[in-house]
Amino acid sequence: MSSEGPYEPPEGALLLLNPGRKRLVLNRRGSTVWKVTTDLGPYAVKVGHPTRAHAWTALAPAREAAILRQLTHERIFSGEWEHGTWAAQPWRSGDSLYDRWASCRSGEAEPDLGEALSCALALSALHARGWAHGDVQPAHFLLGEPGGASLIDLALSSGGPVPCAYDFPYRGCLVHYEAPEISAGVLGSGTVTPAREADVYALGAALFISATGWRHVAYPDDASREEQRRAIVAGPHRPVRVPGPLGPLIRHMLSRSAADRPTGAEVCDRLGAVV
Repeated sequence: MSSEGPYEPPEGALLLLNPGRKRLVLNRRGSTVWKVTTDLGPYAVKVGHPTRAHAWTALAPAREAAILRQLTHERIFSGEWEHGTWAAQPWRSGDSLYDRWASCRSGEAEPDLGEALSCALALSALHARGWAHGDVQPAHFLLGEPGGASLIDLALSSGGPVPCAYDFPYRGCLVHYEAPEISAGVLGSGTVTPAREADVYALGAALFISATGWRHVAYPDDASREEQRRAIVAGPHRPVRVPGPLGPLIRHMLSRSAADRPTGAEVCDRLGAVV
C-alpha cells in the first residue's frame, strides 16, 4: 500500500513532457494532480495510487487517457510507475460550476441559463459520441474558456474499449449525484454500468446544489455511503426552488424513472429556447 502522497510526476512523465514550472493542484482520493508548463502548453499530470479504501484509483489515470485518445486529437500521454499509473492531458482552465454560482447561493444573483446550457452541451456532446460520463458533478464542469464549458475527469466513463490492464468495475460515483438506479445497483450487486440517463440526473443534481447549496436528497453529513445510497433510492427529494425556467427543468431531470427524464439533447433544446 502506498502512502497518501502527494507524489511528484514520475520519471516517465518528465522524460516525455520535459516540463518547466509545476504547481500542485490536488492531492486526494488516490490522485495527485500537477499543472506543468511544457513546450506543448500547460498540461495536467495525474499521478494515481491506491488508497486504503480503493485500489482502482491507481489505474484511473491510464484508463482516462485511453478514453481521451478516442475522443480527442490532442496529445495525451500515459504510463506506469511504482504505485500505479500516470497520465498527462492539456490543461483546462475555468471555474467549477459550483464556484461560478456562489452568488446564486447567497441570493445575490439567479443562475446563469447560458452557463447551464454550456454544461448541458458539453455533456450532450459526450453522449452523442456514445459515451456516458459516470461521474457528473459540479467540479467536473469548468466554465471560463472560450467555446463553452469543459467536461473533465472521464476516468469512470463507459462507451468504448478500454485496455484490460487498466479497466476496473464501476461502483458508482460521488453519491450526492447518483441516480436512484445507480445507487440501487451498487447496493444490490456492488457494481453497475454508467448510463446517459443517470448522467442527466446527475447534471440536474449538480445544477440544484450549485444554485442552492443543498443536496437534492437530505441525509446527515456523516452518513455512510450505504446510508446515502438508501436515501437516494427511497428518500424524498427536497423541493426544487430554483427561479425561472431552470426549476421545472431540474425537477424533470431528477425524475426517479430513467425513462421519464429528458435526454441530454432535450435539456439543451429547452435551455436553448430560453437563453
